[in-house]
Amino acid sequence: QVQLAESGGGLVQAGGSLRLSCAASGRTFSNYAMAWFRQASGKEREFMAHITKSGRTTFYADSVKGRFTISRDNAKNTVYLQMNSLKPEDTAVYYCAANGLGYNSGRSNEYDYWGQGTQVTVSS
Repeated sequence: QVQLAESGGGLVQAGGSLRLSCAASGRTFSNYAMAWFRQASGKEREFMAHITKSGRTTFYADSVKGRFTISRDNAKNTVYLQMNSLKPEDTAVYYCAANGLGYNSGRSNEYDYWGQGTQVTVSS
C-alpha cells in the first residue's frame, strides 16, 4: 500500500495562489493514478483533477479548469496541485488520492488510499 501526506494549505486572499503537495511513501509511486478532491464544510467530497501514472494526461473538473494544474514528479514521489485565481468558494479541505489499479476516475470510491487532507481557506 501507499501512504499519502498533503501539505501546502493555508489562508489566502481571493485572486491569490497556493501550491499543494502530496508526498507518497510505500510502494512504487509511479504505479498509482493520482487525483485531488476537496470537501467543503457540510458538502460532499468533490473531484478536482486526476493525472495518469506517467503524468502525461490530466483531467479537470469544470469548476477548476484553467485555474488549477495537477502535476507529478515520480522521482520525488509527489503529486502537486497548483491553484491560481482562487475564489472564496474554493475554501475546503483538499485531499490527494491514489488508485491502486492504476486507472483514473472522478469517483472518490474508486480510490484506495487517501491523505489526511490540508485546509485551504480563501478570504474575500
